[in-house]
Amino acid sequence: MSTTDAPKKPRETDDVPVPATLRKSLKNRHIQLIALGGAIGTGLFYGSSESIALAGPSILLAYLIGGFAIFMIVRALSEMSVEDPKAGAFSYYATRYWSKRAGFISGWNYWFNYILVSMVELAVVGSFVNYWFPAIPTWVSAAVFLVLITAANLLGVSKFGEFEFWFAIIKIVAVIAMIIGGLAVIIFALPTASGIKASFANWFTVGGGFFPNGLMGHTDNGWTGLLMALVVVMFSFGGTELIGITAGETEDPKITIPRATNDIIWRILVFYIGALGVIMAVVPWNTIDGKSSPFVQIFDSVGIHAAAGILNFVCLTAVMSVYNSGLYANSRMLYSLAKQGNAPAYLGKLNSKGVPVSGVLTSAVITAIAVVVVFVWPEFAFNYLMSIATIAGIINWTMIMFTEMKFRKVVEAGGAPEDSDLAGKSGQEALDAIHFKLPFAKVTPWVVLVFLALVVVLMCFSVSYRIAVIAGVIWLAILFVAYQITQAKK
Repeated sequence: MSTTDAPKKPRETDDVPVPATLRKSLKNRHIQLIALGGAIGTGLFYGSSESIALAGPSILLAYLIGGFAIFMIVRALSEMSVEDPKAGAFSYYATRYWSKRAGFISGWNYWFNYILVSMVELAVVGSFVNYWFPAIPTWVSAAVFLVLITAANLLGVSKFGEFEFWFAIIKIVAVIAMIIGGLAVIIFALPTASGIKASFANWFTVGGGFFPNGLMGHTDNGWTGLLMALVVVMFSFGGTELIGITAGETEDPKITIPRATNDIIWRILVFYIGALGVIMAVVPWNTIDGKSSPFVQIFDSVGIHAAAGILNFVCLTAVMSVYNSGLYANSRMLYSLAKQGNAPAYLGKLNSKGVPVSGVLTSAVITAIAVVVVFVWPEFAFNYLMSIATIAGIINWTMIMFTEMKFRKVVEAGGAPEDSDLAGKSGQEALDAIHFKLPFAKVTPWVVLVFLALVVVLMCFSVSYRIAVIAGVIWLAILFVAYQITQAKK
């Protein structure tokens, strides 16, 4: 998509009508925990073993670098969300400040991304249930949780916020308990299962030191090193952008959104770098082989031998949280797309509780069909469809950065939303009046875009991720063609 595909003059707000009928019921504690929970999932509890194997202790730098990029992406989104809080943030902003085509691609890309993520999460929920109840068929577990979460989303946004609040609390408590337990092992020099004394010095003395595989190297198992770990790390941060989606239903976005966004930094420091740093101080990094979660291994080292059961419960809630958030985000995205004229009109209707019921049910039905595909054809589903989901995240982040630059051009030209504090201002005065500015806004978007491009290039070096790049190109082509077809019918 050309970055020059922008309107010649500031677009009126009425070009993209979004009626103020959604309920602004999400409180500060909801937004804080939704944002926090979005960064903690099965990718951290289980996926971290893959990234550790690639980079060793230097994975901490990979999370710091990737976390900085994600922080800037969410800052860019939040800059727009504070001034123009609307449902379906990415798609609405792309349409309002870039072009209708951009809004179509952004919205449907994000919707399909979460459909695929929800599909896989629901497909694996049965394995967690089977840990305690092996006789229950996995498809039954998937069906039960799909119905329960769908029902919860139909109750209203405040109920969604409560569910997500408690899901996040469970994940947070688990990570903090692990950190405290690991620190106790280190401080009191308790014996560990490996026989190696727990110490932060192990980052530099075990298995080749802090950079055991360098920046990038090749082995019989493929490419490794700090740079290759960035590919895995970036996908661990998926979900943090949910802050922008909630802006249209937040009680006080000018206060809540900036606070939740700025807290991303300490969340990354504590829940990724802090947690993995403690794990590798207690459990030698080269013994983390992925056969069990690193969190299980450290709980075992602390002497809590029920670690597998505890983590199984935490992962079950994490899966429910992902689907809960995914269904919420997708229903609001369909609502926004419908209001733009980029989706069927029935998806833009709300019930008496301010819930886009059609969007919730449509997303749930499509997800259910996708889950059936997983059970019938698991190899195809996981090897190919999830490749699209991974690259879709990068497409989404890329469009956020381009849209932010378009947003600033429209604001500078005097086209800010009428209900914004920027209304009536233009030029540098309007830019200076932006409430929650993206730091170094003239440079930051380009730095982030170059970084995302680097991640895509690195994906090409990995056999398991190379298919994602190819799928991404095909997926973008499908979206372009779909847009042209829908416009031709009008």
